Parts: sequence; C-alpha cells; structure tokens
Amino acid sequence: MATKEWNLEKVRNIGISAHIDSGKTTLTERMLFYTGRIHAIHDVRGKDGVGAKMDSMELEKERGITIQSAATAVEWRDLNVNIIDTPGHVDFTIEVERALRVLDGAVLVLCGVAGVQSQSITVDRQMRRYDVPRIAFINKLDRQGADPIRVSTALREKLRHNTVMMQLPIGLEEHLEGVVDLVRMKALYNRGDQGEEIEELDIPAEMMEDAKKYRLELIGKAADYDDDVAEKFLMEEEPTEEEIKRGIRKGCLSLDLTPVFCGSAYKNKGVQPLLDGVKDYLPTPNEVRNYALDLDDNEKKIEMVVSNDKPLVALAFKLEDGRFGQLTYMRIYQGVLKKGDFIINSSNGRKVKIPRLVKMHSNDMADIDTAEAGDIVALFGVDCASGDTFTSGAVNYSMTSMFVPDAVISLAVRPKDKAGSANFTKALQKFRKEDPTFRVHRDEESNETIISGMGELHLEVYIERMNREFQCEVVSGAPQVAYRETIGGDADFDYTHKKQTGGAGQFAKVVGKITAIEDSSEEKSYEFSDNVVGGRIPREYIPACDKGFKEQMAKGTLIGAQVIGVKVELNDGSYHDVDSSEMAFRICAMAAFRQAYEKAKPTVLEPLMKLQVSAPEEFQGSVMGQINQRRGIISGTTTIEGFVTVDADVPLSEMFGYSTELRSATQGKGEFTMEFARYSAAPKNVQEKLMKEYQEKREKENK
Repeated sequence: MATKEWNLEKVRNIGISAHIDSGKTTLTERMLFYTGRIHAIHDVRGKDGVGAKMDSMELEKERGITIQSAATAVEWRDLNVNIIDTPGHVDFTIEVERALRVLDGAVLVLCGVAGVQSQSITVDRQMRRYDVPRIAFINKLDRQGADPIRVSTALREKLRHNTVMMQLPIGLEEHLEGVVDLVRMKALYNRGDQGEEIEELDIPAEMMEDAKKYRLELIGKAADYDDDVAEKFLMEEEPTEEEIKRGIRKGCLSLDLTPVFCGSAYKNKGVQPLLDGVKDYLPTPNEVRNYALDLDDNEKKIEMVVSNDKPLVALAFKLEDGRFGQLTYMRIYQGVLKKGDFIINSSNGRKVKIPRLVKMHSNDMADIDTAEAGDIVALFGVDCASGDTFTSGAVNYSMTSMFVPDAVISLAVRPKDKAGSANFTKALQKFRKEDPTFRVHRDEESNETIISGMGELHLEVYIERMNREFQCEVVSGAPQVAYRETIGGDADFDYTHKKQTGGAGQFAKVVGKITAIEDSSEEKSYEFSDNVVGGRIPREYIPACDKGFKEQMAKGTLIGAQVIGVKVELNDGSYHDVDSSEMAFRICAMAAFRQAYEKAKPTVLEPLMKLQVSAPEEFQGSVMGQINQRRGIISGTTTIEGFVTVDADVPLSEMFGYSTELRSATQGKGEFTMEFARYSAAPKNVQEKLMKEYQEKREKENK
C-alpha cells in the first residue's frame, strides 16, 4: 500500500461490530474476497477446516466465534480501507472498545430476523461513547422470517437511530436475488459463482411503487442536512445523485443519521454496494475530531491535525504476541512513522527504535518503510502497554484514554504440576499486558492466584490458551463473584489516633461524616469533600486522609469486599507539631472510616446481569421457569417468527452452569447473551450466608 500515493480523501478506517452470530466475520471475509485480498472464501464454521481468514486463532476456528479483533488493509476501487473485525461476545468487550477508540467509522451489522439484540445495544453504546459515525447493514436476509423494514424500525425504536433505507431487497428468504439502489434507482444483481460480478438492470415493475416511496423518504432525509437538496425537494425537482449522497453523508458524519444497507454476506448478496456505502458515507481520517492531552500544559486538550507535516502522535491500541515477538497495533493521528526512527513513549519517557514496520492482514503481514498520518499499522520489537501514546519527542502529548469496564467474575488458578509454574507466570504476564479487562492478583489470605474477567467464557478462553500456547495445564477453583459493599445511611466519625512508645510518637485526629452516594456508578463510587478550615489539619496532611479512607474502602467489614457508593466529608480535626505525620493521618482516617462504617447500615451488593435468551416458542415455559429459579426478574418477552426472546435481570452468582441447563431444556436450540447491568442489594438470606462464610474463613486463617 505504500506504493500507492497516500491521499487522505481515499482512506477509511472502519470497524465491523455486531451482536454474536450476526455475520460480522462472514461479511469481512466477503469484503476481503471482493477486494482481491484473498482468493477463496472460507466460512466461519466451514467443513473445509480452514475457517475464516480473520479468525486466525485455533480456538476461534474450533468455536466458530471471534475472540480477538483482527485488522486488515484492503483496496476498493481507488480507496485504502483499514478494517477491524471485532468480537460479538460481551466477554471480549475490550476488543470492541479499543477498536472503536481508534476507528473513524463503523458498520453496525444486524441479523435480518432477530434485529436489534442485547449486544447490538452494547455496541451502539460504545459507538456513541467515542462519537463514531456508522452505517447499518441488515444481514441474513436469506433466512426464514427476515424483514429489513422491521429491523430498521427496531433501530429507530430501541436505539433511537434516525434510519434511512439506502436499498430495498429484491425478494426475501430463499427468493433473495439482489438489492435496489434507491439513490441511483437501479436493481443490482450478484452474478458469477461467488457473486463477484454485479449486473445493473431496471427495477422490477412490482417493486417500483415501494422504491419510489422509499426514495422520496431518502431525499427528504438528505434535505434535512443539505440546502441544495432541500430547495429542490420543496420545488418538487429531482436532486442529482451527488447532491443526495452529499446530504446523507453530512447527516451520517454529524451522527444524526444512519444509512441502512441490505443483503446476505453468506449468499454473496449486497456486499459490494456496502463497500461503496463505506466510501460514500463514512468519514476520512481528517473529518473526525481526535484530541490529545498536553502533558506539559496541565493536560490541556489539543485537537489533532491529520497531517504528515505535524509532529508524530500515535496510539498503541492493541498488543499481540506474534511469531517474532510483541506486535503493537498503532493508529497514527498526525506525523509520519518510518522504519528505523526513534520514538518516545509518553507514559514513561522511554526512547525506542522502530526495527520493523508492517501492514497487517489478519495473521499475515507485509513489510513497509513508511506509514503516514491517518493510517493503522503494526510495529515489531517495541515494548509498551495497551493504550500508550508515542511521539517524535517534539511534543509531549498523551491521547485520551479508553474506557475499561470492571471485572465481574474471578477464578482461583494454579498450574497442575510444579514444572509448569514458570510458563504459568509467563502466560499471566502476557495476557495481562494484552487485555486490560483481564486482571491477576494474589490473595494474601489464601495465597492463591486469582484471575478476574468479564465472564465465564472470557476466563475459559484464557485457561485454554495457557494450555495450548504455553503447554501449561491449569487447575481452577469455583468461580467467585465480584460482590461489593455499600452503606444504607449516614454516620459521623470522631477518631483520635495516639501512639507513644518512646522516641517520635504519632498523633492525628479527624472529625466528619460518611453519606451514601445515590445511584453510584462504578466510576463514581467514592467522593471526598474537604471542609476543614482554619488550619485545624495542615494542608499537606489532607491527601493522606483521603488515601486512608480510600484504602479502608478496598475491604469492607461484612464480607471483605470493596466498598462503593460512599461520600466522605472531612470537617474538623487536630494535629501535633511534632508527632503528626502523613502516616499518622492515614492510619487515623482508616480507623475513623471503620468506626463510622459499622454505624451506617452496611449492606452487601451483588452484580446483576442483563440476560437475553432466545429459543423456539414451545420452550417459553421452561426458559422462564429456569430464569425464575435463578432469582431472575423478567423485564419483557418478544416473539418473532416462532422464536421467543426473553429479557431479564439475573444475579451473576446464580448463572454458573446455565448454558448446559438451557441447552438441555431447549433441545440445544436455545442461546443466551449476558452482560453486566448494575449492582443491587443482595437478599437477606444471601447476605447472611456470605457473611457466615467470610467469618469462618477468617477464623480458619487466625488459627
């Protein structure tokens, strides 16, 4: 790609995101084939044993799911397109998160039958978080019960998208033949063994009325964003193709409009027109605003200018251990990267040399010498962490960080035999560096290694990878749920810490109160308010008090879980000229918090999961029965084409082993997705059981 002249107008950085099994990887596979990147199509669960190009891990091929996002670069017409295929499972949500962080646009893939599913909602939320313009592709229109208009309506109602149909399918289910392009008013049919040729014909007579109706709607939407189209629309004149495209593009880039395309990737229908849609409606790198923080100027926000003449700023958004060492995926926001250049890591100030620069194609790569502003490339031999910013040294910037959700499930793990312990440590270090949602810590009390992640599947995959990639068999304990503690009321504290044992003593006194934060999210689980006046506590000791309160919140007294949702007000106190110190105030704050916590009606919180189960209608009774048995609260059911979808909130602690039970209750036809919703107070009997277990564990350790 370095051979072709780099023109930002001809560059698109896009991601393919969707709910599980909506056909993301199949769609990407077709895109690679039609752009000449691969010369044969292999299906995700194909019988040929090859598997899809973008699922390069053995585990991905076996399970037929995407675990790691894969990057590739293709050329379509005169366009350079960097594509990232992302996983659908919520367990690998960080892969979607970091892809959307560096992409300029996205294709939201929806199943033509199931429509907007739970994971589509999550992906949509992530796109909104990073302001990513998107086009929608309604896939699987060859399946029984497919209805693109219903899916488009669901996009409007459930996700509040302002959708506009860009195409209509010609036929549905087994009669799907092609699509009608509403901008050009042409019927497009895929011909050839694998749909590689496109034949343009007139629109079938029986579809003409529908086509005119939806085209009028399309022009009306374009008129909302373009004055020329609006003028012609009011005068009942016909706008040109270019004018319609310009209006739709403006709406899409302003995040107000979602152009909707149709087809079936598996049946090779509608993929090339979608690639044209990527070209026509998704942004170039310089049409998207990206900001860095100036570390030399109080983290002031600086807008990036996508230009080769500016000082280099690039973000390492994903790491992989490749055959030749660590592979670092890098998005260049401004400046140029050259092989042999020295670059500086903003997080630690280290200077590193770029020994090798490559363009990725799933797990294959092509060496390049130069990468320019707006591109996505990979480097070898650069040691860094996911989320590090690199510069040329002319500026000291750091890109704004991405959102990393908290882990909800933990497992105690150990190598099966002593010989594997070196590899076990190596594997944990590698995975931790690769994946910010995979956490490892040592439990001081039980001396066990605990791994934490986003769900059962997440941890299962890492245990399996230890076995395969590091030849280290792992024994795991029972899953542990990430419980939390909080307070139910307010309480005052007034605590004096005194210690006099010859030599320098310790003295600190703190007075204040703790109150519950209503509706505390993970990010807002602790607030500190300093109301001390008149120097009652010297300024330099206030941060030590804050630190002490925070430290004590790491472990509540009920079950030893992290305390959330507490605001601490420090109102008064006193100090001693000689005996007061930072350490004295830190210890004093910890004890004061314990004193108040006991009086503030502490309760145990459990993680509630948002569960969505789909199964044939005849199994509705047993599906709902299973959810009720697991203390689930059903929030809604919908039935489409003989399939029922049940939405519920269920405690995570009740969900272990659910997949096996669901399969046996629905003859293997039921499937479910689950993601973290919120923390909620655990029922009294569950709290008592957890407190008793914690007490027994403490007593055992004390003996």
